[in-house]
Amino acid sequence: MENNYVINIQKLVKQFPVGDDLFTALKEINLNIKTAEFTGLVGSSGSGKTTLLNIIGGLDSASKGDINVLGHSINSTNHNEKAKIRRKYMGFIFQSYNLLPVYTVYENIELPLLLNGINSIERDKKVKQAIEWVGLTDKINSKPITLSGGQCQRTAIARAIVHRPALVLADEPTANLDAENSHQIMKILVSLNKEISTSFLFATHDEKIMNYLKRIIRLEDGKIISDVLTDIGNKD
Repeated sequence: MENNYVINIQKLVKQFPVGDDLFTALKEINLNIKTAEFTGLVGSSGSGKTTLLNIIGGLDSASKGDINVLGHSINSTNHNEKAKIRRKYMGFIFQSYNLLPVYTVYENIELPLLLNGINSIERDKKVKQAIEWVGLTDKINSKPITLSGGQCQRTAIARAIVHRPALVLADEPTANLDAENSHQIMKILVSLNKEISTSFLFATHDEKIMNYLKRIIRLEDGKIISDVLTDIGNKD
């Protein structure tokens, strides 16, 4: 990856049709993020942060611009190739957990490894390690309906990082959690960021998350209005 960047974006524009007009949701975005950064896209609802996160993850497409993610030109990559990049190199954490209710904690976390064709011995090792990372060893055979919100989100985190992705994208991952669980979740993610050098990019307006970020990129009306290292980032 050029210059050790996991994300390199130049002049990204995103427009949506609204009646006979076009609404510009993202305006000339330029952004670089390096390996192992712990960064947040911060802004109010409608600022464009989730749209930008979705474009980086290949879940949406830009109208214009160069979007290079993990060495791949995302905007000129077809649907199947985007899916392959996401499956092999990315992890996703959403506020709604998106766990499969008929699967146990173990089976939910195992799913990305199955999709990537990892053999059963290696799968078992990686799943149990991920479960240990998030402190759910005693819930390994439980189904989501029996778990608390915090335990569901920890399961979702384990699923997102079980294959040791280069990049994890997290959209409001603590939105449905109380303060105590939010802090537990963020401490887990900080630890994983240090342990496996995964880059984390959050979309959030949650102050609890912001307190853990090493870099805060503020969006307003589809534009980046500030990009600063935090005190946490300056200490490292």
